[in-house]
Amino acid sequence: MSINPTKPTYAPGCEETCVHPQAVVQARATLPDDACVIQATHFLKLLGDPTRLKILSALSSTELCVCDLSAVVGLSESAVSHQLRLLRAGRLVAFRRAGRVVYYRLQDEHVTRLLQSALEHARE
Repeated sequence: MSINPTKPTYAPGCEETCVHPQAVVQARATLPDDACVIQATHFLKLLGDPTRLKILSALSSTELCVCDLSAVVGLSESAVSHQLRLLRAGRLVAFRRAGRVVYYRLQDEHVTRLLQSALEHARE
């Protein structure tokens, strides 16, 4: 049997309409509040860009300045700076200033773990 790429495949659904009240209550109890959902969605959207994911991957091994990041990902310093502004605003990267040079690093262990998990999942 071959799969037709133009015809979508669907996951199986319920053959009968019914509601399982206990399962609904349990699932609702685990839902985060709306503000948390919005913030997490914004966070995941930032990870959803290939350039930003490369920048974050580079920063997972060491802190780097814009010039170094530009060389690593093969983009202009201006383009890298733009992406870093977004990542800073989303609290995925932090920076420190050493004289006239600004070094960037991942914000915290949460970002590191999420990045590692996403890459592991992609490699499976």
